[in-house]
Amino acid sequence: MSLTDFTSPVLSLELRGHVGIVWLDRPDALNALGIDFWNDFPRAIAALDADPEIRCIVLAAKGPHFCVGLDLKAMGGMLSNAGSGTASAAERAKETYRDIRRMQESVTCLEETNKPVLAAIHGYCIGGGVDLAAACDIRFASSDAIFSVREAKVAIVADLGSLQRLPRIIGAGHVAELAFTGKDIDASRAQRIGLVNDLAPDAAAVLHHTLEVANEIAANSPLAVEGTKAVLRAGDGASVEDGLEFVARWNTMYLKSHDLAEAMAAFMEKRAPNFTGK
Repeated sequence: MSLTDFTSPVLSLELRGHVGIVWLDRPDALNALGIDFWNDFPRAIAALDADPEIRCIVLAAKGPHFCVGLDLKAMGGMLSNAGSGTASAAERAKETYRDIRRMQESVTCLEETNKPVLAAIHGYCIGGGVDLAAACDIRFASSDAIFSVREAKVAIVADLGSLQRLPRIIGAGHVAELAFTGKDIDASRAQRIGLVNDLAPDAAAVLHHTLEVANEIAANSPLAVEGTKAVLRAGDGASVEDGLEFVARWNTMYLKSHDLAEAMAAFMEKRAPNFTGK
């Protein structure tokens, strides 16, 4: 599916050079995550991933807030496990499990895309918004951003990836505090604990900064960037030796690329390289 073929009531796609932007585009509902999101988000990421012109992906949001988390009103039936009146408890449990796994996969697609994903966060980033941000490779935020792993306050165990991904990003102690209390933290603390790489004054500035970094990434060899993401992903939880073995095999397959020859030629000719991803 091409970018021009993609339609969604809650998302929109934009191409800026070699950078693809996926917009959370439900500003009237503060980008709460409802049924349409879980169906459409993996399709959006797949469309961006499949486009050879796109070398980096930015996740951003329209309206005053990045994402206020799960749409409790729209998803209430699933959360209460109402189901059919004739269904057994086991059948309802199986349905709930399938729903949770499908939603988890809709977030995990950010990790599984071969291209780096950068998040531009402003305003509220709550619950499912944190899940999305944690699945991105790099996060930037506006100075007014508010983060919260809010699920415990609504009697839910966070189940879309925050409890699994955040310990790798900010450490177990910070995760435990945020998840047990459900408290809000401001952008300055988010930066101090490493949840975001950098802060910008407002929503427009954080998008501008995120696109600048995305364009820096897009200027590099797409094969090298894809390989770097693959090696980082494969090394998570692995031993150093296992990681070294993986990168040795990767470079055995991909080192003799046109991009490497172009990099060497550009160096000798004292010019910027023109990488093609071949």
